[in-house]
Amino acid sequence: MRMNLQNGSSSQPLNGVYPSGTLNAEDQVEFGRKENSKQEDADAEGYMSDRYLNETLRFPPDETDRGVMTKERPHLPRPPLLPKPSEQSSLGTRASNEEKLRRRKLRTSQDSLTDPTGTGSSTDSLQDEKSGHSLLNSIFALQDRQASLGNDQNSSTELLLRKSRNISSSHSDPGKRSSCHTLPLKGDTQHQIIMSSKTKLSPLQHPGSLPPVGVNMASTSLRTANRIDQDCVDYAVIGKRGYERQHSSLSEYRLLDSMVSDNTSLSSMKSTLSVLNPIRPKDVRNRSFLEGSVLGHGALLGAEELDRYFPDRRVGIYIATWNMQGKKELPANLDDLLLPADSEFAQDIYFIGVQEGCSDRREWEIRLQETLGPYYVMLYAAAHGVLYLTVFIRRDLIWFCSEVEHATVTTRIISQIKTKGALGIGFTFFGTSFLFITSHFTSGDSKVYERILDYNKIIEALALPRDLPDTNPYRSSSSDVTTRFDEVFWFGDFNFRLNEDRTGVESILKQDLGSDMSRLLQYDQLSKEMKDGSIFKGFEEAPIQFLPTYKFDIGCDTYDSTAKQRTPSYTDRVLYRSRQKDDIKVMKYACCPTIKTSDHRPVYAVFQVKVRPGRDNIPLGAGQFDRNLYLEGIRRRITRELQRKEALKNQKNSVVCSVS
Repeated sequence: MRMNLQNGSSSQPLNGVYPSGTLNAEDQVEFGRKENSKQEDADAEGYMSDRYLNETLRFPPDETDRGVMTKERPHLPRPPLLPKPSEQSSLGTRASNEEKLRRRKLRTSQDSLTDPTGTGSSTDSLQDEKSGHSLLNSIFALQDRQASLGNDQNSSTELLLRKSRNISSSHSDPGKRSSCHTLPLKGDTQHQIIMSSKTKLSPLQHPGSLPPVGVNMASTSLRTANRIDQDCVDYAVIGKRGYERQHSSLSEYRLLDSMVSDNTSLSSMKSTLSVLNPIRPKDVRNRSFLEGSVLGHGALLGAEELDRYFPDRRVGIYIATWNMQGKKELPANLDDLLLPADSEFAQDIYFIGVQEGCSDRREWEIRLQETLGPYYVMLYAAAHGVLYLTVFIRRDLIWFCSEVEHATVTTRIISQIKTKGALGIGFTFFGTSFLFITSHFTSGDSKVYERILDYNKIIEALALPRDLPDTNPYRSSSSDVTTRFDEVFWFGDFNFRLNEDRTGVESILKQDLGSDMSRLLQYDQLSKEMKDGSIFKGFEEAPIQFLPTYKFDIGCDTYDSTAKQRTPSYTDRVLYRSRQKDDIKVMKYACCPTIKTSDHRPVYAVFQVKVRPGRDNIPLGAGQFDRNLYLEGIRRRITRELQRKEALKNQKNSVVCSVS
């Protein structure tokens, strides 16, 4: 060691540390090595306990359980002090550990050693304090990697920790200053520790190709007739298309053979909010729901609510007309009429108009409720003599209907005789106004003019709407009720005949017509008058592809075989009119040949009608419906199913077994 003899005095260490600037670089390195060997004995006891606590805090509990280290709790006694290893063994271990570090450096050259603090030193020009912190962080990172490789490498980490204690102790005292160059480490080891502070990012791995998106050709519209509650235990998935109601004692009867649910319906069922819009207390406190705009946020009948139930903004409407001929007995089953087997979906709203209805109107309405089941409630029912008009709607749509109004017109000379005339029902659904008219015109093959007079009297005298707001008053006329509503449906027994004798019509019927009825319709009185513009101005009719519905022998498929020999005709019709073009789409127009209790066959039509959002000033119906009728219809439905089950059970028990 070279001594600095300036000022004639030897430089002695002050408290074991030379003052700054008294030794050159070589002397400082040699002095550091000797001082380090002297401090190893003094630091052995404190280092073991500190290392133990450090390892306990840095390693996760799962590695401790696998035997990486023994985790002690703070309240337990400290482990006994280990004897100081000999200098020779320490040097040999140090050399072997340095060799392992070199080999490991080659194997993990592409791995990243991340600085825990998020920063690291990349050059030697940084200040001493930053270099010390970077070195400590590198040692800790290296310690973590060594712990994951095994206990055989802990000795190398111990060596680095002992050297780091000297740096940390020197930084903790402002009067002492040390440099990273005074660490008594070999060149490669020191270079590895310093370089490890540089953050190396591993290359990003491509996540791979995404799963293929399935192509679904199902309808994207949210059909309210298809939505099924997942919480119901009596539904089971069938295939990949939809749901079918399982059989149970109270609800085994199905509306359709299968109920299909598309992707949009499934998404709606999985939604946390379903179709309900959350209501804020602020809105309940301050907002007046008696006024609002069509596009207003949260409007009860606005665009948001409409899009939840009808994303395509079209509602399914079913209309049926039937002249019952005043028969008291009713068909045993109305399923073929209201729920045709070839229909894919049940509709949202049902309108059933009857002419010459049965004497027990209440019984007729109960039978309708029994057939439609618990999915539907009777929104409204009105009568004008023997003219009946009944409205059924899905339960979850009843809140979007306005108050229902009805009006009647008698076309007989004596007003007390109500066998001929019209019955109209009007209401608003969301922001679209509807008018449904069922009528019975004057009968007779040659009384075309009288039927035109009936039509003109009805459109002038039918007093609708009364309290409901007109959705488009600029296009309304006081002399025509059909102009005061957005969508108008007129159906009934119009009594228009075929201008051909019985022999000529029968000869055409004997031919193989298929679905082309143009040979018969060329003699149709109604089609001719509509083309001339003398009746049903602005109305349309779907193409007729069924046989004449009048006049049959009761219970038979034979046309009138009595002495009168009436000509088969299309007396029962369904017409429609809309303010906007293409608002109404005809899905089906047919008759029901299986119901034969009258001389008329029922005729029905299915429509898809465009619905627009409405304002909150529409007087709502408040969800009113005939509760007693609903309960009676469901009770009969349950009783019918129980009787059917009992009959099947008795049939199985009555099988006779013979023993040979």
